[in-house]
Amino acid sequence: MPHRPHLAQLRRLLLLPCSSVPVPVPARRLSSPRAMASSSVSAAAAAAQAGGAVAAAEYEDVMGRLSSLITQKVRAHSGNRGNQWDLMAHYLQILELEEPIARMKVIHVAGTKGKGSTCTFTEAILRSCGFSTGLFTSPHLMDVRERFRLNGVDISEEKFLKYFWWCWNKLKEKTDDDIPMPTYFRFLALLAFKIFSAEQVDVAVLEVGLGGKFDATNVVEAPVVCGIASLGYDHMEILGNTLGEIAGEKAGIFKKGVPAYTAPQPEEAMIALKQRASELGVSLQVAHPLEPHQLKDQHLGLRGEHQYVNAGLAVALASTWLEKQGHVERIPLNRTDPLPDQFISGLSNASLQGRAQIITDSQVNSGEEDKDCSLVFYLDGAHSPESMEICARWFSHVTKEDRTVPSSMVQSQSCGNSQKILLFNCMSVRDPMRLLPHLLDTSTQNGVHFEMALFVPNQSQYNKLGTNSSAPAEPEQIDLSWQLSLQRVWQKLLHGDKGMNNTNSSENSLVFESLPLAMEWLRTNARQNRSTSFQVLVTGSLHLVGDVLRLVKK
Repeated sequence: MPHRPHLAQLRRLLLLPCSSVPVPVPARRLSSPRAMASSSVSAAAAAAQAGGAVAAAEYEDVMGRLSSLITQKVRAHSGNRGNQWDLMAHYLQILELEEPIARMKVIHVAGTKGKGSTCTFTEAILRSCGFSTGLFTSPHLMDVRERFRLNGVDISEEKFLKYFWWCWNKLKEKTDDDIPMPTYFRFLALLAFKIFSAEQVDVAVLEVGLGGKFDATNVVEAPVVCGIASLGYDHMEILGNTLGEIAGEKAGIFKKGVPAYTAPQPEEAMIALKQRASELGVSLQVAHPLEPHQLKDQHLGLRGEHQYVNAGLAVALASTWLEKQGHVERIPLNRTDPLPDQFISGLSNASLQGRAQIITDSQVNSGEEDKDCSLVFYLDGAHSPESMEICARWFSHVTKEDRTVPSSMVQSQSCGNSQKILLFNCMSVRDPMRLLPHLLDTSTQNGVHFEMALFVPNQSQYNKLGTNSSAPAEPEQIDLSWQLSLQRVWQKLLHGDKGMNNTNSSENSLVFESLPLAMEWLRTNARQNRSTSFQVLVTGSLHLVGDVLRLVKK
């Protein structure tokens, strides 16, 4: 029987019925029905509040346990390539998941960029067709439950806790020095398999975490169909230095006899994918980008021109899944005619935070006194050279001529001018000279110039999973060497070698000790410059995007 240490006992104590505690009643003082009702309501409210506090404490406890699984080994460590991948078989046995996974109707998607969007579109299409769906993606932006969607909605806290304890207790009981507890992502993948099998979803859409061959999701031996989203240079410290090597790792999800689709790829990547497919006898087809007319004047739920590539792959994956499950009548007749209405409905209603997302800062943009100032965040988790270009094109397009925000966020007419600001961080294993030039050059080519660039550490590196977001108490403990190096790269791009040693760089770039300090700087400037619209592009890291979302929505 799964146990929840201590907190469950505390919950029971706090929620004991009032009758279990003897309370003296004064003689001849009978409460009126209204008073009794009021007392009952107060007691219920107090019990609910206590229960809420215990639930919050339990959730934080679970977040702490998940955090304990995050390995301190950096991703570039040579041991990460495979990293005892065979342990996954032991974990599946402990959790008795071999049979449930074998029965699961899986769509498996790898790629460098766009795989999360592809999975989101695919799930939305099949849900619109009437099937119950499970969607596993990564990373999360604000809450780990975002990684597990059931029928398009993040898993409830109650279900998450139930399945977490079920997996945690079984693994804790059976693991030891020889078979240690699974690392963080592997545990989450195992948890996803448990959730989707227990909830008996019709289809499970799984996004690969990293690579393909040695990814925790690759324990699925017989998916219904596989997909490879756009490939590019990312995680080179693990996956290889050429597109061919990277493609070979991603093609590790191909299975003999299982159809596979790929988005259009660079020639080097396509050769490697075709070679692996040929070795396995896999039918590999290129899924062409969706044409706008196929949507019958509807817009994709995820914005940006590049999403038509991901949507095209999603249509191919969903169509093949439907065909394999015996629903041939629901699939598109060809790849040129308008799509079936259920496909269009799914594609137009798909949603995924942190991808080409626009959000206003309510702290600045609300209230009568601040009606003239505007602070808008443009969020995109781009973190590869190719996605940097796509991100820059999107930002340039949506900010031109003040086409910045949806009609529900219309800014004051007095905001005659705008300032474009970059808020940036990326992982230290990435080469900023492969990222920032693409961002800056593409923006410049599209007529966008950044007045200021802000470099910050990710908030989430201090508080990886909990609901609180607090920076370290002592500023002197913060290592800003990486952020300072990013600033130097930026200065060099702007001013050549002279910019590398420019001590007065504060004119066009700043480094902050924490994200909240950078946010306060932005808010102060927006309030003090009421006639200016501040348009802030947040990119380089999905974790940074999530941290900004958390602070804006607080």
